[in-house]
Amino acid sequence: MSILVTGGAGYIGSHTCVELLNAGYEIVVVDNLSNSSSESLSRVKELTGKDFEFYPINLLHRQDLESVFKRHSIEAVIHLAGLKAVGESVSLPLRYYHNNISGSIVLYELMQEHGVKNIVFSSSATVYGTSGSVPITEDSPLGATNAYGRTKLMIEEMMRDLHVSDPTWSIALLRYFNPIGAHSSGRLGEDPNGIPNNLMPYITQVAVGALKELQVYGNDYATSDGTGVRDYLHVVDLARGHLKALEKVIATTGVEAYNLGTGQGYSVLEMVKAFERVTGRNVPYKITSRRTGDIGVCYSDPTKAERELGWIAYKGIDEMCLDSWRWQTYNPQGYLAANEVAANL
Repeated sequence: MSILVTGGAGYIGSHTCVELLNAGYEIVVVDNLSNSSSESLSRVKELTGKDFEFYPINLLHRQDLESVFKRHSIEAVIHLAGLKAVGESVSLPLRYYHNNISGSIVLYELMQEHGVKNIVFSSSATVYGTSGSVPITEDSPLGATNAYGRTKLMIEEMMRDLHVSDPTWSIALLRYFNPIGAHSSGRLGEDPNGIPNNLMPYITQVAVGALKELQVYGNDYATSDGTGVRDYLHVVDLARGHLKALEKVIATTGVEAYNLGTGQGYSVLEMVKAFERVTGRNVPYKITSRRTGDIGVCYSDPTKAERELGWIAYKGIDEMCLDSWRWQTYNPQGYLAANEVAANL
């Protein structure tokens, strides 16, 4: 029996694949490589010493995905595939609704047809919208402020309805806060296309000289220094959260949401100072206007995940910064250079 990982070549997906393989699971990966690289999967095999099947397909292509279910005995699915940039979702909402929601529907229909009813879904803290109080619990009001978050919220509701229709489904909805960091080897990390949408790869690209300065979106929030506060989580801790959730869905039935975060909030400028302190690199920045869809303060209460999944975040902010910087210095062009070498062979 195998675990199907959709979006397994991506930032979170590749780290999750490493943890799954190291824990003894057999995996099958599907990813259309629209915002990821097959090089990450080559490095997953290198780091773990284990092989697995990879299919470069789009979830919207039903026949292609169906062939994967026919070829493999799937026990459970970890569903990470989807478009993920908040800013882009504001300007291209129909693309996000079509890709994220329609692709998920195709996946769930095929799961249902093939009797696969265990799933860990990659949701997001954006489903909480402008929650009035922090720390945010799983019972906090829901209401996303951008198209990306709304797709996650709609898929969550879809899965709750699916469970109502068939209580034998077992579903974990993982609401990530802000994953950063990289594998300690420096072989896996976040490799954004173009100008990064997330803070840490933006910081590291400025530090390495690929970008001139960090754009800080707003300094008039009700925070200690006016910049936005987020709950930053090491991606390896996040990947471990998927394993804990997988154990839960395989062993039980039901549908539950879990926050995956540290419970600690850091502002943008606090993150810049922490990075400069642990790496010794200067990060020039410029204050610009707020970004549409952003909120001022967002950090988690992760106690439910600890209580029900036995999961906690172990890695602190220094390790997050150092691992991010190691990835950037070892891979100044991300996976691009490796891909170019392969293309010229």
